[in-house]
Amino acid sequence: MTDVSDGVLHTLFHSDQGGHEQVVLCQDRASGLKAVIALHSTALGPALGGTRFYPYATEGEAVADALNLARGMSYKNALAGLDHGGGKAVIIGDPETVKTEELLLAYGRFVASLGGRYVTACDVGTYVADMDVVARECRWTTGRSPENGGAGDSSVLTAFGVYQGMRASAQHLWGDPSLRDRKVGVAGVGKVGHHLVDHLREEGAEVVITDVREDAVRRVLDRHPQGVTAAADTGALIRTEGLDVYAPCALGGALDDDSVPVLTATVVCGAANNQLAHPGVEKDLADRGILYAPDYVVNAGGVIQVADELHGFDFDRCRAKAAKIFDTTLAIFARAKSDGIPPAAAADRIAEQRMAEARASH
Repeated sequence: MTDVSDGVLHTLFHSDQGGHEQVVLCQDRASGLKAVIALHSTALGPALGGTRFYPYATEGEAVADALNLARGMSYKNALAGLDHGGGKAVIIGDPETVKTEELLLAYGRFVASLGGRYVTACDVGTYVADMDVVARECRWTTGRSPENGGAGDSSVLTAFGVYQGMRASAQHLWGDPSLRDRKVGVAGVGKVGHHLVDHLREEGAEVVITDVREDAVRRVLDRHPQGVTAAADTGALIRTEGLDVYAPCALGGALDDDSVPVLTATVVCGAANNQLAHPGVEKDLADRGILYAPDYVVNAGGVIQVADELHGFDFDRCRAKAAKIFDTTLAIFARAKSDGIPPAAAADRIAEQRMAEARASH
């Protein structure tokens, strides 16, 4: 008999990354679908989280990613005040080459087989058009196009939520939520980042931007001929003299052993997921006197939007919920101060408390 104790089952049942309620391995030979659906918690309600489509090197990597992402969604949804637990799905393969209508329909049937315990949406490698296809087989699908009863692009509210987190950081640190005349560095001005720049300029902040794509930088500079400048790259951006706030809005792992020691900003608040490269980075930030607004708290505007689709999407209702990210962020800073811990740890404690209370009341 093959020993799997060190593999997937061990991760699921014994490690810190485990503790999940259910993990479903999906295969449809006809379409070539190979997917993993992980449900971390349904204590607060049906698990909600996107579908990532990615060419993982191994199946084990795919399972580990699904488990980690699902756990993260439990915390994000709990702190966003949503009546949803955390779940995530990954489809294994290069979306550029293996994504087909048949594959997405097969995937939709697997999600539907869970009977509403998992609600899916877009993530890396999946788009609104893909969710429209999945929804033909599964009514527990969000992130659809407005023509199909969905809310469309969620980046508008994601940026708005990050902006609220930034205002809360300013309130906590400087006693005033205004960002007028503050210097803010935005790394990544794609889907979310360029909306964030709009909010910052509207309030009178000075903004420094960078992006690996020149066209993205050019679009923002053309839109804001005053008050916005470009840095050569992220390394140059984080070293910008007089920077008040650093907003990582591109890939994860932006805060690491190389970047934290050279950061000139006193606040980090951005839209990117998983900004801390490894455990311990939050302490390094605190030791340098840098206030960190936990990413999964401030970037929850998108998940607030897709959750609202289940009730018939209303933009104003969503915007009002996303505006509460200001209060949630302030509460996390207050908890961090009273418990003598970094904000990331405080956010986890508040989320765990909400989930524990929900489990106890069942």
